[in-house]
Amino acid sequence: MTTAHRWLTALVVLLFLVAVLGGALAWRTHGERADARVAQERYGEVLTAADREVTAFVNLRYDDPATLEAVAAGATGAFRTRYLRSSPQVARVLQRQRSVSTGHVVWSGVSAVSSQRATVVAVTTGTVSNDRSRETPQQRDFRFQVTLVRAGDRWLTTNLQFVGDAR
Repeated sequence: MTTAHRWLTALVVLLFLVAVLGGALAWRTHGERADARVAQERYGEVLTAADREVTAFVNLRYDDPATLEAVAAGATGAFRTRYLRSSPQVARVLQRQRSVSTGHVVWSGVSAVSSQRATVVAVTTGTVSNDRSRETPQQRDFRFQVTLVRAGDRWLTTNLQFVGDAR
């Protein structure tokens, strides 16, 4: 075997090894990007579900029973059961005080997430008016912690709790 043949063989082997290494790195990068895309989609789904539930929770009207039902629609488990059990009393209090609560989520963030469970913190701003306020809207800002679980292709709330005044 001549020196030129040895160099050519070494070059072919080297190019083959570089190609295999490049393919392995490309495959790994592709997998990491796919995992990142799935994680990013999960974050988006969780934030959307939590924002929807918190928005329903801060938008209640004494003259519209559907506002109470909107919270139950995004809930599951013991939280849903407790909420449905207390809804008639809440409706009576809203009616008696002619309460109207409006608001929206101004910020939310995922504090924990897995494929089946997530925790989100959400901050809302809005107003509340009732007989006590002489139906003059009063500013109300709240922080909530929302726990969600995956149920089929949806994220549903298993717990929603106040975590303090947002001010």
